[in-house]
Amino acid sequence: MEDTSETVVRGEATSLVPAAEAHLPLLAGWFADPAFVRDWGGQPLTREEVAAKYIGRRRPEVVSLLVLDGVEPVGYAQYVTAGPHEGGIDMVLLPRAQGRGLGPDAARALVRHLLTALGWTRVTVDPEAANLRAVRAWSKAGFRPVGPRGSQLLMECGPAPGGPSRAAPESSSPS
Repeated sequence: MEDTSETVVRGEATSLVPAAEAHLPLLAGWFADPAFVRDWGGQPLTREEVAAKYIGRRRPEVVSLLVLDGVEPVGYAQYVTAGPHEGGIDMVLLPRAQGRGLGPDAARALVRHLLTALGWTRVTVDPEAANLRAVRAWSKAGFRPVGPRGSQLLMECGPAPGGPSRAAPESSSPS
């Protein structure tokens, strides 16, 4: 099953909406800010780099999303298909949006969407192992450690055997 460009993914406190050309000024500003990219590769990006990678131009391989707190954009998320029924997600929130449970809420909503609407059976994330805040946030969202992958910690979430998603009732690394 394939997403449409109009799909809105809703969590309890957040929603995720497809990133589009109209969001380029917002995203270019975020990705130029060293505080925003600290845990997303660490290097500010140019407007051209952001346009090429983060406003939906890589669909369907990479789906780019804005994370909203109500109607306010507070972060960026993406998912990448790695096989017919699995893939990975990445997320980064504005510093002022961190520590409020928005990241885990958005992650749970996105995992639920990937497992139910798209039929994925496994979702992974790979935060830097030293980024304990991100590891805790992904754990709160229902991810469990699988093992190291270089400096990163591979974590996964998928449906419980014979049951619904393990994604329980915060940021990560770049792709």
